[in-house]
Amino acid sequence: MIYLELFLGFLKVGFFAFGGGYAAVPLIRETVLGYGWLDDGRLSDLIAVSESTPGPIMVNMATYIGATQGGFLGAVIATLAAVLPAFVIVLVLMEVMKTAAKNKGVEAAVNGLKPCIVGIILATGIYMAGRNILPQAVIDFKALVLTAVLAIIYFGSKKVWKEGISPIVLILISGTAGILLYGIGV
Repeated sequence: MIYLELFLGFLKVGFFAFGGGYAAVPLIRETVLGYGWLDDGRLSDLIAVSESTPGPIMVNMATYIGATQGGFLGAVIATLAAVLPAFVIVLVLMEVMKTAAKNKGVEAAVNGLKPCIVGIILATGIYMAGRNILPQAVIDFKALVLTAVLAIIYFGSKKVWKEGISPIVLILISGTAGILLYGIGV
């Protein structure tokens, strides 16, 4: 039964994850909480780990959740279910878009989806930041300061260097700061 649930849950996520992996986070959250696979705290941790590891965030999350719920086979099923819709849709769209891309209606629909995706990602980011900075209605000053410092580093580096700081370097700084602040207890 778990394999069918993993397949159907992540198939739904894969079908409706327009805008990439970050846009899929609210769908993954709804699915994971609905099936009771993880709680919000564990999901937040999983998002952080999935962002820090190579590969698309949605695939990383599907693989991990599948593995925790159904072992190796669960990981394979959840991962395939998450990517199957995109694979099929891309194959079909390649053929359709050869002519449809020139259609003004198609172009308008695609342009209309962009602000929606930005809103979904922004709302999820605000929700996750609130859950991590204000857990149980108590302000986590370490998280607040760390978020501010990382934002300053990120945006400040864009002023100094044209390309800004490498995401890899920012992830390493974040991980090191997290270990120092939360692991060692500075």
